[in-house]
Amino acid sequence: MTDTFLIIGLGNPGREYKDTRHNIGFMLIDRIAVRLNAQGMRLQSKAIVMSAFYRERKVILAKPQTYMNLSGQSAQGLLRFYKLPVENLMVAHDDLDLPFGVIRIRPGGGAGGQRGMASTIEQLGTKDFPRLRLGIGRPPGWMDPKDYVLQEFSKDDMPFLSEVLDRAADAVFEFVTNGLNAAMNKFNGDVKEK
Repeated sequence: MTDTFLIIGLGNPGREYKDTRHNIGFMLIDRIAVRLNAQGMRLQSKAIVMSAFYRERKVILAKPQTYMNLSGQSAQGLLRFYKLPVENLMVAHDDLDLPFGVIRIRPGGGAGGQRGMASTIEQLGTKDFPRLRLGIGRPPGWMDPKDYVLQEFSKDDMPFLSEVLDRAADAVFEFVTNGLNAAMNKFNGDVKEK
């Protein structure tokens, strides 16, 4: 196993999407970048890319700029460029099926209706790669899920969101340091809902 890891957070580029539920993957990348003092921001493979080191392992952080539905183009391009196996990739994304605040790490699986994940699975030609699902909860009442994911988190949500992002960053660090099983064992049982 190589000592370089690629962490991709899914979201949509543009200021109008910055604080939306669909961009929690981008928010996680930003949180990790600050915590690791990531350097060298550049555009590569249709993504904003930065790199950092964590416990002598190189961590490449990426935010695809293709819009959600084409996120897989960046994932494929970056994996190929860095010559990384899919086991060293982790894709973080919003998940409607998990309550807000719950994080789940999985070794693979389907897209679950998340179009960025569908694109990534299609482009990589496999659904067997680590992912970090960030729960955003279900839309209230009859609200269309498309409208819900593009809504901004409320001011009341922000302190809890910050805690969730820190916990998710810790989960990524565990994955980088001790592997997928260790991260799943440590963080999948750690359920904190708002």
